[in-house]
Amino acid sequence: MNAHLNHFTKLSFRMAKDKIHYIVKESLMKNGWKITHDPYYLKVLDVEQEIDIGAEEIVAAEREGKKIAVEVKSFLKGSFINEFHGVLGQYLNYGMSLEEQEPDRELYLAISSFVYENYFHKAAIQKAVKKYCIKIIVIDIENQNLLSWII
Repeated sequence: MNAHLNHFTKLSFRMAKDKIHYIVKESLMKNGWKITHDPYYLKVLDVEQEIDIGAEEIVAAEREGKKIAVEVKSFLKGSFINEFHGVLGQYLNYGMSLEEQEPDRELYLAISSFVYENYFHKAAIQKAVKKYCIKIIVIDIENQNLLSWII
């Protein structure tokens, strides 16, 4: 493959920012988080990945800040369950990569309060969230506020 086509291929695989990306980022900053990466790049073995946001909690100088990586999802595609399956796989892969590259950084999935209230309370989704230890940040999109951390 020539250099031009290789460059084009890399560009075409770059991930587009999710519809609520900037709202999540603003909500984190309002809640005392310093955005350190946008996006947070990972390379584990021969696979390059991007998690939407890397952040550190701003705390007193004598303590280390907590580090997180946040994958942002709107769930706007036609089928929630099909998109959830893809998000679950992505979350698990990112978690595995973070364990290897930066084990002190915790992974979270950021979703809107609408998605959380309408889909994440279903028994099958709750079972998957519990089984795979998915950590969730719930965002109020209208007010650009972080509502809760579901751990």
